[in-house]
Amino acid sequence: MRSLRNPEPDDALREAVAQKTETAAGLLRRVAADYPPAVLANSLSAEDMVLTDLIVRERLDIGNFSLDTGRLPPETHDLMAKIRARYGLALIVHYPRHEAVEDYVRAHGIDAFYESVELRKACCHARKVEPLRRALAGKRAWITGMRAQQSATRAGLATQAFDDVHGLEKFNPLADWTEREVWAYVRLNGVPYNALHDRHYASIGCAPCTRAITVGEDVRAGRWWWEQPETKECGLHAREA
Repeated sequence: MRSLRNPEPDDALREAVAQKTETAAGLLRRVAADYPPAVLANSLSAEDMVLTDLIVRERLDIGNFSLDTGRLPPETHDLMAKIRARYGLALIVHYPRHEAVEDYVRAHGIDAFYESVELRKACCHARKVEPLRRALAGKRAWITGMRAQQSATRAGLATQAFDDVHGLEKFNPLADWTEREVWAYVRLNGVPYNALHDRHYASIGCAPCTRAITVGEDVRAGRWWWEQPETKECGLHAREA
């Protein structure tokens, strides 16, 4: 089990989590006050569940949406139901435009993303990037659960930066959190999480593009495992050159 196999957090870890929790909560309060309307782009990761829990606990006026690509594993849909049951929160769910998906499949095939980075990114664009643009339209800020430690593409991740691509502020309240701290928060606060984590799935996206990892592998090793680390982004967090 990925989360619960960890031992009970010791005093040092509890203190670190408490300090970082207050810092993250303070940032979320500032976002809600200074950048309305703001939204959490909820990928349903453990990190985004931490942020969902904080937003609800703090009673913040921050929207919460997720992207359903049409190829999510059933465990991810189960987590959406758990969010409603635990927090009384109905996620706003955005779907890809069916014409874009139909065009992609007609031209390339249902699983063409295995064939090249370009085709994989084209699939991600239709199923994720374009829906994200619609979800962020009219917003002043968006919040993500990204962490600097997650991958080579996220090294040096800032807590706050202006997103030139979408034209709004972007906040990463957990940028400096470790994986141990994320899971300690989940355990200490009884936060619901994707059941695939208990089957050694560290980072969970679409079912065909996600696998379990083995001991010692990088946390993002199970995403697009046929690609090199430097290409392992779907385009949701693109930066302008």
